Order: sequence, then C-alpha cells, then structure tokens
Amino acid sequence: MSPSTGEAKKERSAGSSFVELIVIVVVALGLALGIQAFLVKPYRIPSESMVPTLQIGQRVLVNRIGNRFNKPQIGEVVVFHPPGGSYTITCGDPGKKPDQACDRPTATKAGVNFIKRVVAGPGDTLYIKGGHAFVNGKRQKDAFTRPCLGGTGCDFPRPITIPADHWFMMGDNRGESDDSRFWGPVPRKWIIGGAFATYWPPKRIGLL
Repeated sequence: MSPSTGEAKKERSAGSSFVELIVIVVVALGLALGIQAFLVKPYRIPSESMVPTLQIGQRVLVNRIGNRFNKPQIGEVVVFHPPGGSYTITCGDPGKKPDQACDRPTATKAGVNFIKRVVAGPGDTLYIKGGHAFVNGKRQKDAFTRPCLGGTGCDFPRPITIPADHWFMMGDNRGESDDSRFWGPVPRKWIIGGAFATYWPPKRIGLL
C-alpha cells in the first residue's frame, strides 16, 4: 500500500468519526429538547411568594405529563397559568364579598407561569384565617409556610366552595403571595405540572 493510499484512508476515517460525532450531538440535543418539551421542564423561581420553601432564583424541575393522568394533589407544588385576572387582581365573581377569598377565576388565562402550592380541590370548602387554610373545617398542616403577619390576604373567614375541576393555589409566603385568594382557583387545563425536584443552587438540590 502506497503512503498516499494510507493517508487517504486515515482522512476518510477521521472524516467519518467527525460526522458520527455530529450525528450523536444532534440526536442527543433532539432528545434533550424532546424531553423538555414533553416530559420535564426547568423553571426558575421569579419571586419570594414560595419562601421559605423556594428562594428567588432557585431552579426546579416540573413534570409536564403527570397531571395529564393524575389529578393535582393537596400539598403539591405546581406550575400553572393563572387566570387573566391575576394581571389586575380581579376575581371572576363580581359578587364576591370582601371577607371571602375569590371563588371563581376570570374566563381567560394569563400568558405567564406561576408556581404555588395546591391547598384545596374540587368541591372543597375553604376559608382563610391568619394566613392558614381551613379546608372542610380542618386547618391544613403548614409548618413549611412563612406566617402571615397582617395585610389584605391574611383573613377571609367567609367559606367558599371550589368549583368542579378547579384547584385553589397559595404561596408558602402567605403574607407576600399573589395567589388564588385574589384571582380564584385554577382550572386543571391551565396546570402545567408538578414541581418534583430542585437542581440549583447546588446546596439546595433535592426532592420537593
């Protein structure tokens, strides 16, 4: 075999390996994007509404398909589209009394994503006292929350009933959260998925 023939084979081999590497990278990228689009979505915490559970800038992973097959669970942290009334703190029930939380969302959804905790589901009765959620007459366990120290959202003593196929959301920072108390429960079709783990910063890595 002449030197030129050997060099040509080496060049072809190197070129083939490079093409193979490109194909592997493209396939891996496609799989990663597919997983993000259909299975798992990263989400950055934009506000202090979930303090102390989640801090501003913390990153979580959201299961995008779980709630397609299972109903949201009480106590679950979920990412969702709030109703359009969240832009203006408007309840969808014009007859809402000042001493009750919003019992009905506006008809349209907002284009933003929120992350909150599910505190009540379809058919549940709910009232708020001192920032604590009382569901069906029983106070929820909420040692993970930051206490509500006064303000417009701490007390809604008049009970409401959550509509069918809707879930009532509240932030863990009960005195500093824009949530269902003001713009109503969220339809299931607007819920993106449950947050199941946090991956950033490293010192807070773990399951939720």
